[in-house]
Amino acid sequence: MARKKASSVKKKPTTKKVAAPAAETAASVEEKAISAVTEPAPAEEKKEPAAKETVTAEKKASPAAEKAAPAEEKKEPAVKETVTAEKKTDPAPEKAAPAEEKKKTTAKKTASKAEPAESKKRTSAKKASSVEEKAVSAAAKAAPAEGKKRTSAKKAASVEEKSAPAVAEAAPAVEEVSAVSVMSNLPRRSVAFIGSECHPFVKTGGLGDVMYALPRELVRLNCDVRVILPRYACIPQKYQDQMVYRGEFYMDLGKTGRNYYVGIMEYVCDGVVYDFIDNQEFFSSGNPYLNLVDDIPKYCFFSKAALAALNYLNWIPDIVHCHDWQAALVPVYLRTLFQDSPIGHARSILTIHNLRFQGIYNIPTIQYWSGLPDSVFGMGALKENYVDANMLKGGLAYADRITTVSGTYAYEIQTAEYGEHLENHLRYHSGKLRGIVNGIDYGMWNPETDPALAVHYNRDTVFEHKMENKLALQKELGLEEDAGKFVIGLISRLTNQKGLDLVSSIIPQVLDGNTQVVVLGTGDQQYEDTFRYYEGANRGTFSACIQYDEARAHRIYAGADALLVPSRFEPCGLTQLNAMHYGTLPIVRETGGLKDTVQPYNVFTGDGNGFTFDRYDAGLLLDAINRAKTLYFTNRDQWNQVVRRDMEKDVSWENSAKQYKDLYLELTQW
Repeated sequence: MARKKASSVKKKPTTKKVAAPAAETAASVEEKAISAVTEPAPAEEKKEPAAKETVTAEKKASPAAEKAAPAEEKKEPAVKETVTAEKKTDPAPEKAAPAEEKKKTTAKKTASKAEPAESKKRTSAKKASSVEEKAVSAAAKAAPAEGKKRTSAKKAASVEEKSAPAVAEAAPAVEEVSAVSVMSNLPRRSVAFIGSECHPFVKTGGLGDVMYALPRELVRLNCDVRVILPRYACIPQKYQDQMVYRGEFYMDLGKTGRNYYVGIMEYVCDGVVYDFIDNQEFFSSGNPYLNLVDDIPKYCFFSKAALAALNYLNWIPDIVHCHDWQAALVPVYLRTLFQDSPIGHARSILTIHNLRFQGIYNIPTIQYWSGLPDSVFGMGALKENYVDANMLKGGLAYADRITTVSGTYAYEIQTAEYGEHLENHLRYHSGKLRGIVNGIDYGMWNPETDPALAVHYNRDTVFEHKMENKLALQKELGLEEDAGKFVIGLISRLTNQKGLDLVSSIIPQVLDGNTQVVVLGTGDQQYEDTFRYYEGANRGTFSACIQYDEARAHRIYAGADALLVPSRFEPCGLTQLNAMHYGTLPIVRETGGLKDTVQPYNVFTGDGNGFTFDRYDAGLLLDAINRAKTLYFTNRDQWNQVVRRDMEKDVSWENSAKQYKDLYLELTQW
């Protein structure tokens, strides 16, 4: 594979808007000319289209791009001669010794050790001088004007030398020790994740968990991964402070007639590089999602800027993996406005996390903000109902593969009941549709180490210590403290999708004197008020926590005996996976990922790992709850066997990540 990839965990400190533009351009041209000695085709290919595509400042290499070269070289051992030559050509890395020493100090190494390491690097560069002379000589033939540009590059380097010490102090904060063990014997692929949220920076639902956990697992499977996100103002300040400036450029957007600022801020953790697209005009609100009037322009800008940023950074992935409607225009841009740029060579995957949300607005508005050609606004792509444009629908049409978060949901969305008016479109594209069940991150969800729990436990100590967690939960929520009670948890967004109308209609029958119910979540006012009413009417047996509290959610998983997930539809669902890993048996409706992950308990054979019901009916939900209570109170040994079976079940991201890696290899067979 000829394309250059660079995803280094450690990034050199970059300079903010200091070097003169002419000097920056000259330095970048010199590096590309030297690189062309060993890789002529890719260098030429990447030089040409970056400016074609939208980005008015892409022709100019920023200080960040100039600094990115040494980091890129570390990832490509196959081109050692070029690397050595490039290091020797630019004196700036030699002057960056103070920054290197500071990084080593952060890693608990003395400054005295940093100096010999740096001197060895200089010695190695001197030995490579003959290689450098050959490379420069060859580059001179390819570019007659190189001599003049080299003089400009030296001036730029001198400017960098002055500013490097000031920037270096911020860099060590970004570097975090990677705990990822990479399986280097596997085929390597580079993947750019593009989405609207990611834990721990910003999270409103399961998408944030997937964008966090899946890239980390893919790194372990020898993938080179970048995650591209908006730089929302609501991202916690501790992460904002640790971001490193990688560059900036201006980009035209749609038919606005304006050029918009695009800044790139970077954060590195566990082998994953997080690049944040910075623009205060679009991302200054305190919430990532506002309303379609504001969100349509925001995510048109983000989708285009994400691809332009990859071109600007000269990091061209094999796969662009985008998520939900907020990034659904990425495959459309990739095959239209960006098709002749370096990023145009990437293959695309679009993952549907929830088909209900599609980004639908009138055609003129989306045409105005996206700037996409008229050809994409046909019925086979973005057009819907003759007057509207559907961003998700367009992404589905242009993506090379479509995935969703469970096999059952992949089938269901091709039916009228679950298709959200896209069932015909999805059936047409069913050949490229795959279902891959999500997993959970065992680093975040582990009863042996979870700091939120009163008592830690594992599958060998669950029966003793889970009771202690139950008593602690009852005390925390003001419930009657009795380990013999059957505690049912419900952790959910309080919306109609989650089957809460079924739950609210059967609460009086569930509260039979031996049962307690705990609800945690926020959402629609009608459900918040209903559960507050039940708490007031049933003090000591019903608790309504109308809030989002991550730590309390962990304690409910550990302290409850069963967890309700009676969803009307559920693409995958993570709560039932969390519950099983904590030894809490799920009671679910057989839909989407719930059906794929929970097998109904069989009273005759003892098989199964939870309790299920099929039709969306309150009576069937009550029956499933009663079956669970019957087993709990009359056959505790059998109940305990199911608990142990659930805790032994592998619900981590490992299997899911392997399936995604196989999909990447399927799309990039070289």
